[in-house]
Amino acid sequence: MSDAPDRAPNSNILPGWIRGPQDFFGGLALVVIATFALWASRDLQGIHGFTFGAGTAPRLFAGLLLILGVAIAVAGVVSDGSRMSGFSWRGPLFVSLSLVSFAVTIRPLGLIISAFLSFMIAALGTPETRWLETTVVGLVLTAGCSLLFPYALGLPFELLPQLLRQ
Repeated sequence: MSDAPDRAPNSNILPGWIRGPQDFFGGLALVVIATFALWASRDLQGIHGFTFGAGTAPRLFAGLLLILGVAIAVAGVVSDGSRMSGFSWRGPLFVSLSLVSFAVTIRPLGLIISAFLSFMIAALGTPETRWLETTVVGLVLTAGCSLLFPYALGLPFELLPQLLRQ
């Protein structure tokens, strides 16, 4: 069996003008994410003169993602592409859970524990995880974050849980 994408014509309910459904719907998904990011950053301060505000980078990246999404969706209309392939929810589910766990645990548990915990939760997103290597990489990344954010960037992150800070 070949790993090449299936180029067979679609015999489904999609309109005929969508020649590459996977590209088309992937591009639309990127447009939706970019639109949400632009909406969510609407209240943040932008560029004023030569100074960047808090909303500059999110809007810049969202704009680039919007352009990329439109280009991919257009490619799905103008060129033949693969049919919709199967989708697994495991990866996006555990990555989303890791982001939520980081947001919930960063203040009470501190950067060290919450970063390591969220990395390990994200690792559950694939059945191919090798836990010894994942633990080592998680410890190295956590140590890097613990040095980068509070010390190199001067961000006010607490490293340890509230219980250990007293």
